[in-house]
Amino acid sequence: MKPLDSKTPNQDWHPNIWPPFTQVNKSKPQIEVTHGKDALLFTKNPKKELIDAISSWWVTLHGHSNEYIADAIFNQSKKLEQVIFADFLHPQAKKLAERLSELTKLERLFFSDNGSTAVEVALKIAFQSWQNKGETRTQIVAFDGAYHGDTFGAMALGERNIFNENFDNLMFPVRRVPWPSTWINDEEVENKENEAIQKLETLLKTPTVAVILEPLVQGAGGMNMVRPQFIKRVSEIIKNNNSLLIADEVLTGFGRCGSLFAFQKAKIIPDLISISKGLTGGFLPMGITLCKEKIFQSFVDDSPRKTFWHGHSFTANPLGCAAANASLDLLEKEPHKYLSFEEKHLSHLIKFKNLHHIKKIRVSGTIAAFDLDIGNKKGYFNNIGKEIKSLAMEQGLFIRPLGNVIYLLPPLCITDDQLEKSYWIIRQILENL
Repeated sequence: MKPLDSKTPNQDWHPNIWPPFTQVNKSKPQIEVTHGKDALLFTKNPKKELIDAISSWWVTLHGHSNEYIADAIFNQSKKLEQVIFADFLHPQAKKLAERLSELTKLERLFFSDNGSTAVEVALKIAFQSWQNKGETRTQIVAFDGAYHGDTFGAMALGERNIFNENFDNLMFPVRRVPWPSTWINDEEVENKENEAIQKLETLLKTPTVAVILEPLVQGAGGMNMVRPQFIKRVSEIIKNNNSLLIADEVLTGFGRCGSLFAFQKAKIIPDLISISKGLTGGFLPMGITLCKEKIFQSFVDDSPRKTFWHGHSFTANPLGCAAANASLDLLEKEPHKYLSFEEKHLSHLIKFKNLHHIKKIRVSGTIAAFDLDIGNKKGYFNNIGKEIKSLAMEQGLFIRPLGNVIYLLPPLCITDDQLEKSYWIIRQILENL
């Protein structure tokens, strides 16, 4: 049924659906997908299949319709589909909590339902933990270019820009530190890191609730990467200044950066970690916030004021937990899939270094990115990204550039031939720019 007084200019848009991050007045309508398998998406056009080279917004870790995870969800659905987690426990949640605690070395897990809320939970826990200990702190520190989600707390932590400027007067203040982005053959990386460290040390002279960062890679901010040793220095400074470190591993977790969790490359243990996206292999929405036992203990008290009053209807949903456990099974069975992926990217990217408009080639595990320097404005709203996306889809490749930043973040199951084809399509497009 068509809504009355519709102003949508292209009638190919579905009349009842509001797509995310999309201005329908300037975008092409959504393409209907009938099914997916491994690294491929199949559309209503029987002749049109697409290589999903960004894992459907970074969530489809093992590929589409993975049978092992699907079977785990199906089997669980015949036992228990949902139960209120404030009063009841179930085997899948116990198993998942024990496994993730062992893998991260953080003892306590709080379940939510997506990455943004996992960050919100971490932020609220950090704030209240200081209050529960009798100390009022208000300063939060984040990094330039960050993105932590679209709920209000997570939005406040991120870069202030056109995406959230309508709500600016409703968001709490956040202090910022430069993000020393680096790339292959970057000669200025140490100077940039030292500048950032100096700014962080200055800010932390003020008692601080927490410092939040995306370990190794800022995703939506442009796949901006830093070195593990920088993250390690940041962690040491935070600890020395008696603050908390929140690692937003929503994108970087579960092998995306070449280790199971990105913070492990820096040989640190954060105080709190937020995870989602690849958590369930992309099958079901779920978020988790992990924290150290000493933080949890600050909430254990006879006073209701020290209770963490937060929850979600689908907290620790048994189907989501089953999917997450199955995904962990696959990661434990075949760790080489994420441990060796960076070498695959590098073998293809070496062919790009002589293209004069390619700048800042960078790789971290399964994530490869570079900037296009074509004389136009930089950033998300550079139209070159939309043009390249359209041209790539015509040749059977789905990518979603971040403005002038081209990146690949494929599922672990992508074949060597599919990855080679993805790079070949991108190279052909760039050579004809």
